[in-house]
Amino acid sequence: MPKNISMKTRHSLSLFISFIFLQSIYAQKNGQVYFTTGFKMGEVTSSSVVIHTRLNKSPKSIPTWHQRKDIKFRHPIRFDNSMPVEKMDGAVQGSAGQVKITLVSEDTISTDWEYVSAYRDFTIKKKITGLKPNTNYQITIYGRKTREAPITEIKGSFKTAPNEDEEESILFTVSTCQYYWSHDDSLRGFKMYDSMLELDPAFHCQTGDYVYYDKPGPMANTVEKARHKWHAMNSWPSLRDFYSQVPTYLQKDDHDLLKDDATPYSTPFGQLTYEDGLAIWREQVPIVDKPYRTKRWGKDLQIWLVENREYRSDNHAADGANKTIWGKEQIQWFKETVESSDATFKILVSATPIVGPDRKKGKIDNHSNDSFQTEGEWLRKYLADQDVLVVNGDRHWQYVSQDRASGLMEFSAGPVSDYHAQGWNQNDLKPEHKFLRVKGGFLAVKVSSKSKTKTVAEFIHYDVEGNEVNKESIVRRLD
Repeated sequence: MPKNISMKTRHSLSLFISFIFLQSIYAQKNGQVYFTTGFKMGEVTSSSVVIHTRLNKSPKSIPTWHQRKDIKFRHPIRFDNSMPVEKMDGAVQGSAGQVKITLVSEDTISTDWEYVSAYRDFTIKKKITGLKPNTNYQITIYGRKTREAPITEIKGSFKTAPNEDEEESILFTVSTCQYYWSHDDSLRGFKMYDSMLELDPAFHCQTGDYVYYDKPGPMANTVEKARHKWHAMNSWPSLRDFYSQVPTYLQKDDHDLLKDDATPYSTPFGQLTYEDGLAIWREQVPIVDKPYRTKRWGKDLQIWLVENREYRSDNHAADGANKTIWGKEQIQWFKETVESSDATFKILVSATPIVGPDRKKGKIDNHSNDSFQTEGEWLRKYLADQDVLVVNGDRHWQYVSQDRASGLMEFSAGPVSDYHAQGWNQNDLKPEHKFLRVKGGFLAVKVSSKSKTKTVAEFIHYDVEGNEVNKESIVRRLD
């Protein structure tokens, strides 16, 4: 070992080398596959769900052995971006094999054994239909290397959405902006996930920047390193536990697509192209249809999940009537589905801000910036006129804002940990702000009927420990 490193680092390296050796023994002698990166249940409706998982060679990921800088984001110290990916912190090698999925309620639904391979990074996703509304399902996923090899299994559960005429109280959670090295629990990853799980949400909305390709540890400038970021993130125990019990809707943003402010016009990030990033995102998340979609959860709640990266104009183009983030097709779909909805509460889940306020200096990427002023002003007025409320990600602070011109309300989830919180001065309270907190945490939204004539949506901000820090209640009175 080099002589100029600390004893603590030497010890970490020794443990790391021992772990690599043990992992290789497992892979060579065991002949078994593992679900080290867990699984996700996505796009749940009243009758369907999309299951996504990956087969792995070893039962545990590579330990997180690099020390971190004592600064925001906690970047790793002396990380060698050229080291073999399989030796990087959090690495989990994939394995060829077969996967089978079983769902059980009163009846049992089983898929056939299906092969996974390196072509799709050893992942599989399967849309399962014919489910019953408002029904609990137990899920078991089986994996094996070959027909003769031992079988590994992983379990979870979820509940389908109620029919749109059913009156049902619904609580869901929202999070954003999670960088592997910003973890605040050295064993489980992120405290926030355990705190959200205690609320027993019906579903979860992850609004993008699930990983950060353009932050160190490694800089994901190749397809292999970009895939590694997903493996490392998904191997944290807090994420595995949460996503095995809570169905999710994932959106992408810039950092989990390519790099900061990514658009279809972006230059490559090293060898990683925009097209690569798009293919990897589709490979790694439980979604099978268009990236913009709407989901109904009973009589009182409908959500819209929009796509902010695939259809946008060049960020640097001059603002005007033709400059867009959503694109014409998505806008037309959004207007048609919103105007035809009879849900008591209509909530737009956006990966980026629409109200803000955002920082002025250098920000040209979202509807609250001057660079998209024309579409932003139209969108804020339209949403307010349609009684739509906005939940957003992307910003590294929590807030509740109300647009002064239209009255549109927006609720920002905040980043995954306090280490990741930055970008706004806590004392810089603008007229739009009804709440401001430059710390990590998450947002929970609870929609419930209080009487035959009143339904309430509570937007509750929590810190990473699960302590309530703010609540805004909005009442809809029914005729």
